[in-house]
Amino acid sequence: MDLARTPTDELLVQIGHGPKGPHIAAIFDFDGTLIDGYSATALYAHRLRNFEIGTAEAVRTVRATLGGTLTEAEFTELMAGGVRGWQGRLEEDLIELGERLFAHEVAGSLFHEAWRLVKAHQRRGHTVIIATSATRLQVLPLADELGVEHVLCTRLEQENGVLTGRIEGRPLWGEGKAAAVRAFADEHAIDLANSHAYANGNEDIPLLESVGIPHPVNPQPELATVAAQAGWPVLGFGTSSHRLDPTPVVRTAAMYGSLFAAAGAGITLGVLRGDRRLGVDLATSVFGDVAGALGDLRLEVIGEHHVWSQRPAVFFINHQSTLIDFVVTSRLLRHGFTAVAKKELQRTPLIGQLFSMAGVAFVDRADRNSAVESLRPAVDTLKKGTSVVMAPEGTRSPTPRLGPFKKGGFHLAAQAGVPIVPIVIRNAGEIMWRGAKTAKSGTIQVVVHPPIPTEGWTTDDIDGAVHDVRQLYLDTLDDWPTGHATEVNR
Repeated sequence: MDLARTPTDELLVQIGHGPKGPHIAAIFDFDGTLIDGYSATALYAHRLRNFEIGTAEAVRTVRATLGGTLTEAEFTELMAGGVRGWQGRLEEDLIELGERLFAHEVAGSLFHEAWRLVKAHQRRGHTVIIATSATRLQVLPLADELGVEHVLCTRLEQENGVLTGRIEGRPLWGEGKAAAVRAFADEHAIDLANSHAYANGNEDIPLLESVGIPHPVNPQPELATVAAQAGWPVLGFGTSSHRLDPTPVVRTAAMYGSLFAAAGAGITLGVLRGDRRLGVDLATSVFGDVAGALGDLRLEVIGEHHVWSQRPAVFFINHQSTLIDFVVTSRLLRHGFTAVAKKELQRTPLIGQLFSMAGVAFVDRADRNSAVESLRPAVDTLKKGTSVVMAPEGTRSPTPRLGPFKKGGFHLAAQAGVPIVPIVIRNAGEIMWRGAKTAKSGTIQVVVHPPIPTEGWTTDDIDGAVHDVRQLYLDTLDDWPTGHATEVNR
């Protein structure tokens, strides 16, 4: 089958040069389009763990999954049986459950390409819609992360916030989803002829046929056939996380192994020379090189010279993946730095001991006074000539969304009289999201901005800098520079 394909980057350029305005919609299916796989899997597993699924429902579900694409009537029957057990539950309790499942299980399956496309449409002022057969509890957490206001989903009937165990109205499956989109378009003056739709399933053919610019994503067989006949360009997002491929497991184990090997070499050198700093520098530089090679990670950096122009400095990174971020900073900064990390890591076996030996400042984020006190050694470290790297967000994000910046790093730089160097990492999370067990191979893109001086800063200056630096990160991530990138191989 000859399918026309459109690279995501090419489509992003087309969107960026296309028409603006809310009369143009970008409609995204959820399962299989925004995320790899199905959010219902996490929900079903939760219900199994809590013995909320009976034999009859289990049998119906297995039969449905083995029978190919469901008709709208079959899907309605299957879903009605699934939600019947929620009778008497509070909707707010299920929304809270959805948020937990998203943070711990679903967010890691997000397609990075889909995130970038949503943001591209939002920058053009398009009306972005998530249209899905899933329920609010499954889709709302991702909609909130994406900043998507409009969600069309299968609704659960409720009375005074209590679920009745029935579906309200028509489920958004097949023609039902297309009908909901057309009704929304009529109500909001959307020009569907000039609008985009993204979907992967055979059941979404009516949705894609209802817009002027359809985008099949990793299409299922029947949709692929229709796309080939209609000449719809196909998008390929990511790779399946469900293939039985041992390579990522081996790769990730080797990267962790290199961390301990590099630490051992550093400790040995530090003891022999009587110089702990020398040992730490050896460990970080060796780890960055060896882990990058073992993990098949390439590093493309714009503005690499800013890493070396003014030291010591406080280096900021946007934090998405502990292991990958550590590889990036070790490979980029090489030597002469330590870190600020959350206190919980100090109690992590082996990692906590290694970080302590490296002079890492552990901060109790729940105790403001303790956080201020624990930063004092980092100030002394900077004044002695060693740089500090830290995440101004304070924690890893489950998605590419940039969290709010905390003031601690700004105060640290100002007290030590050293500059702040913003390091923007584009896709560390795509390689290994928070909570993921294995890392993918790939190229990590980085922009290092010029140092920001902090001499003479007052409290008012810091308040303004927090906003300005975070905006710098947002602008960089939204409009990635096209300047010359250096591939860091050493």
